[in-house]
Amino acid sequence: MAQKIIEIIAEYQGKPVSAYNADQKFTEMGLDSLDLAELVMKLEEEGYIVDITPKLNTPAKLAAAIEG
Repeated sequence: MAQKIIEIIAEYQGKPVSAYNADQKFTEMGLDSLDLAELVMKLEEEGYIVDITPKLNTPAKLAAAIEG
């Protein structure tokens, strides 16, 4: 799941997947609150239930929350 999140971010920002890692904070990836809203919408479009909070600040943490 973390890899899927990274792929969405990479596509959104037009960068290679290799530019990111699962433990990198979203802010370090250059994402702001509007970008995170776009990420959530994309994940929800793909059928995932997402309730992002400030504690879920990396792809790995977000993936763990989604996978429950």
